[in-house]
Amino acid sequence: MNTLVALCAVGAEKILGNEIKLLGYKLVKNAPGRVIFTGDDDALFRTNLCLRTADRVYLQMAEYPAEDFDQLFDGAYNVNWQDFLKKDSRVVVDKVRIYKSKLNSEHSIQGMIQKAIYKKLGDVWNMTNLPETGDEADIRVFMDEDMALVLLDLSGLPLHKRGYRADGGIAPLRETTASVMLQFMLWRRKTPLHDPFCGSGTLAIEAALYAHNIAPGFGRRFALENLPIFNRRRAEEIRRAEAEKIRTDVECRISGTDIDPAAVERARKNAEYACVAAGRALQMIGSDAKIERPTFDVSDFRDLKAPFENGLLICNPPYGERIGDEAEAEKLYKDMSTIFTDFPGWQMGVITSNRRFQECIGRYATTLKSLKAGNLDTTFYIYNGNEKPAHHKIEGRKPPRAKTYKKREF
Repeated sequence: MNTLVALCAVGAEKILGNEIKLLGYKLVKNAPGRVIFTGDDDALFRTNLCLRTADRVYLQMAEYPAEDFDQLFDGAYNVNWQDFLKKDSRVVVDKVRIYKSKLNSEHSIQGMIQKAIYKKLGDVWNMTNLPETGDEADIRVFMDEDMALVLLDLSGLPLHKRGYRADGGIAPLRETTASVMLQFMLWRRKTPLHDPFCGSGTLAIEAALYAHNIAPGFGRRFALENLPIFNRRRAEEIRRAEAEKIRTDVECRISGTDIDPAAVERARKNAEYACVAAGRALQMIGSDAKIERPTFDVSDFRDLKAPFENGLLICNPPYGERIGDEAEAEKLYKDMSTIFTDFPGWQMGVITSNRRFQECIGRYATTLKSLKAGNLDTTFYIYNGNEKPAHHKIEGRKPPRAKTYKKREF
């Protein structure tokens, strides 16, 4: 049995944990931005292929007390690295996260862990110099209250890089963040879904992958495939098994609009790439079925009207941090108040880092979720469709607040 660590956006741990449990693996514990679980050998590949909200998946190599550098070195040296790395592997300790530990120099910890790994490999293989000409093997270290956690990266590129986004445009939403938003809204495939600020189409595409039960990793490779522990035959069996689960018999009403014609064209291309990758997966099992593409059109959100009595409006409007300025963003949020009358009976979910969003749009959300998306501390505002304008609030009532987390990076 293996112990694995999946990283996610801070605030999405419960969503990711539910995904892991649905795959049949046992949760061990959570920390901000981390979910630790156990799984069989299949889990090494299957979690990378199937998890929608994980940023990376790591294999736990060691966990031990390290109050000084001797303990840090010895704990890393005791790992049987020769079973997990090749003779020409280039070992890179890419990141160190430190929290309340006596060892608090990231650079020194990186150097000591790398030295221990190479020393172990050299001793086992009777080599004084390792060539480092092969594939990169990334190691991550967490120093948490004098306990060292040493992890081997199984993902390679972050898992939000699905492989379908040829062009993300300016400040694109991460695919993993989009999946978290859909789960926060408890969206179901029969519910019409529309994104009025579709940009590169990420929200609509992730909704389509989820609705058709398409594993998000079909269009890419993983770092695991370069390691000696990788079982290629078993990985192909897992791919085929996941391809069998793709639903081609469901009817979905997923759409997006944007005022920028170039953005709409990007969204259409990205959706095509995503569906082509799903089509290749279906071909593995002898199916020529087609995946329904989301529809994208050019439109200002002010010109939209609800096409159905009920549905979900979900979006990532400009924050004023990377696109435009804060004043422009706040004017946009005020204009967005028309959505409540143009889409009566619809739920709405909006993600933004602007703290004045509720004040600008004129309504308090039913639920707020704190989410660290990339380097931004954002809030996801959920409106259930029956909120009254803010000026109708009960005297003395305070607006709901999002749950916040201590400043602790993982």
